[in-house]
Amino acid sequence: MAKHDEPLAVKVGTMVLTLAAGWLAQRLVGMIWEKSTGHAAPKDLDDDDITVIQAVTFAAVSGGVAVLARRLAHQGASRAVARFVPKTTD
Repeated sequence: MAKHDEPLAVKVGTMVLTLAAGWLAQRLVGMIWEKSTGHAAPKDLDDDDITVIQAVTFAAVSGGVAVLARRLAHQGASRAVARFVPKTTD
């Protein structure tokens, strides 16, 4: 769970980096899916042409990559803010 006392810069940086990482991850998963299966990545998991195994596998891989991208984006934003924003002591 995110800390509520994070600086605004960390929150904004996390959001921006998450969007960028999510877009990149979506492209990467699509490319890997197409190379490994020979089919384009599914856009609609409820499509009748997609088997249940394919739908579940794609959803699990996509979800795992999304979580990884978000965590890495948060860590990157935290590190960047720590480097550029001086800490205030109380």
